[in-house]
This record gives sequence, C-alpha cells and structure tokens, in this order.
Amino acid sequence: MSYFAAALTRSNGGWTGREMDLREFEDLESVSEALRDLDPDGPALLLLEQDDEWLAVVRVDGDGDPRVFLSDRRAVQTSEVAALVWVDEEEEPVDDDDEGTRPVAEPVGDANLLADLGTPEEELLELCAHERLLPADVLSAVGEKAGFVDVLDSLREV
Repeated sequence: MSYFAAALTRSNGGWTGREMDLREFEDLESVSEALRDLDPDGPALLLLEQDDEWLAVVRVDGDGDPRVFLSDRRAVQTSEVAALVWVDEEEEPVDDDDEGTRPVAEPVGDANLLADLGTPEEELLELCAHERLLPADVLSAVGEKAGFVDVLDSLREV
C-alpha cells in the first residue's frame, strides 16, 4: 500500500513542510517527537493519506500530547501506518458483512484539532463523509483554509 505523509509547521513567515517516511518511526510518540523537533512551539502537523482510502492528521503543539484524527478507524486493521498513528487498545474488530459494497467510513479521534486553522469539527467530518472527495481532496480543502495548500501541493509533486 502506498501512502503520502507530510510534516508541516507554521512560523511568522508562513507554512513550511517536508515529506516524511514513516518507516523511520516505531509509534505515535516517536512521530510526535519528530514533529516537535521541527517546531518546538507548534503547531506541527502530520498529514497522512493512503491509497485514496483514508486520511489521518496528527497535531503537536509544544510539549502537549499529540492530537490525532483518523477518517476511518477500520484502516488500523489493514494499514501499518494507520496503526502507527492511531492506538486504541479498547477498539474491537470491525466486520464488513456486505461484500461488494463500500462500507461507510467511521471517523475517530479529535475532529476539532484543525478548528483554529479554519476547519471546525463539523466541517472536517462533513468533508470526510463526502463520497466524491478523496482523502487528498479533503486535505487540500483543509490546507486552503489554513493557508498551507501550496506547500502541500508542492510536496505532492516531488
């Protein structure tokens, strides 16, 4: 499975970013530390999308706990990178009984983590539920409001 992961930080000069190889990390804490290293004061974001199926956002502000949003909790069962950023020991396996039909995504986590960057919880959930929008489209819409869409697009082109 292929994925795209970008780390973005905001300073007085605007947003900067770089693509990230998540194979370098063992768990959410190591990802969070790498984000903190990019900008100790935050916000630092990890934007992640895989195979046009799901997206995740990890946000670190200073030395606070990471905040995570995952557009579909079922991704944790099939994706190592989803399992890297989303850990919930109480999560039960998800059964997809209707073969041949695409099940409805089940977002989990902090859907309000981008509210101060222009995308409140309701809007993020609505974007993720829109059947014609791919994860890349959702992240671009979020990036447009937050002002980092150009940085994100330039990283995708590399």
